[in-house]
Amino acid sequence: MRFIIRVVINAFAIWVVTLIPALQVSVIAFAPGETLQVVLTLLVVSVIFALVNTIIGTVIKVLAFPLYILTLGLISFVINGFLLWLTAWLTHWWSWGLRVDDFWWGVVAAVVITLINWFFGIILRPREKNRRD
Repeated sequence: MRFIIRVVINAFAIWVVTLIPALQVSVIAFAPGETLQVVLTLLVVSVIFALVNTIIGTVIKVLAFPLYILTLGLISFVINGFLLWLTAWLTHWWSWGLRVDDFWWGVVAAVVITLINWFFGIILRPREKNRRD
């Protein structure tokens, strides 16, 4: 259930990023490109982004641990931008998917996606019930 919620939030965040033309990030929907196909494309791209972030992102973050220390965590922006760019690269083989025109604008887009995920993560976080032991 948590994975589905994260995918939906990620899809929303990617959609918001595509609405900002300066970031040069777009989503090319499944044919014929109507609303349902756009939503399905965003969900599929979001699943791919979640898998890339989980599998490849974890390996990169472990290997880049010394860079996290040297840059006081600022390297995470570049890594997240790289993971977004990698997602776009993985989906460019088909006639649908995510398109990131410039790497550095992709880094900014990844920051926006992270902020949206953080915000909704706070709102939708399951609350613990008070236990009386």
